[in-house]
This record gives sequence, C-alpha cells and structure tokens, in this order.
Amino acid sequence: MKLQNPENIVLDTKRLVESNKRSEIRLNANGGNSILIVCDPKMEHEYINAINKILDSDTYQIIDLNNLLTEFVELNKSDLTELFELLKVSVHQIFKAPQGEESNDLFGLIIKKIADSFTNNKIPILINSGTLYGSGIDNIHIMESEIVMKSSLPLIVLYPATHDIDNLLFLNKRPASKYRCLIINDFKS
Repeated sequence: MKLQNPENIVLDTKRLVESNKRSEIRLNANGGNSILIVCDPKMEHEYINAINKILDSDTYQIIDLNNLLTEFVELNKSDLTELFELLKVSVHQIFKAPQGEESNDLFGLIIKKIADSFTNNKIPILINSGTLYGSGIDNIHIMESEIVMKSSLPLIVLYPATHDIDNLLFLNKRPASKYRCLIINDFKS
C-alpha cells in the first residue's frame, strides 16, 4: 500500500465537511455523525501539523486529548491517589465511570469540550487520541454520545491505527470500532 500525503487527506476531509454532501457522512457512518481520519501512528505528528495548517479556527476547534488528560489530572489530583487505591481492579473507571453513574471523569470532560465546540458552531477535531489507550474510553463511546449523534455538525477524530486485513487496530494493538463513523484512511491500494 502507498501512503498518501497528510495534507491531501485533511483537504479531502475539509471539502467533505464544508460541502453540501454532509448528509453523506451520516449515510456512510451507519447513522453516526463522526469522521475518523485513520493515520499510521508513525505519521500522527504530520497529520496534526496539516490539521493546524489547513483547518481554520473560525470553523474548527482542535481538542487536544493530551491537554485534556493533563487538565483532568490537575482538577482531580487531590482524589486520584485514593481513587487508584480504591479502584485497583478497575482503574479505567477513574477515566470513564460506569454507565448510569455520575463522576468527574475524563470522558465527561471530553464530551463537555465537544459540546462547547458545537455550541460555538465549530467542528470539533480530536487529536492525540492515543491518550485514551487503556482508559476504558473507546472511540465508539464518544461517537455514540448523544451530543455527537444529535449535532448538526460532525465530529472529526484523528485516529492512529493500522489495518490488519479487515480490522482496524488502534495504535497497531487493539481492535477498534468502525461503526458510527465515516472512515478516511491514509492508505491507497
């Protein structure tokens, strides 16, 4: 397979999002409202550079998940030691509370930032999604959130993954969901 240029992939995504064909996103995303730009993990920085260069801040809002994790830790640092001790067996619940439970978790912070972006009429772009590895937060949880599903604007996720036959492997390790999103990948046969 031949890799495509990150700038071309970002430009193609921009054209799709800003065209009159936005309904194609939901059609090709099984009713979802998200675009997954799948890139080789080794090229993630080139994609982030292309996103910063091409997608203007009047229309798009970049949400850096590395920064959100740091913000989450800062907001909760007095409780984290106790939480890690309490939840030894299920540490991921610190980052994403079980369904139906209220918590100041990382997942809630991510959804709030996405909602704020939609409120400001900007298309959110999640970058550095490798931050979520091992947190219990999968791309499907974000893509199927009510905020994302009901928005008139799509969510874009830069997703470092590789292909293994028909599977998408997050960070070349973990099978990932291809449901509820339109996949744009950087591999051309």
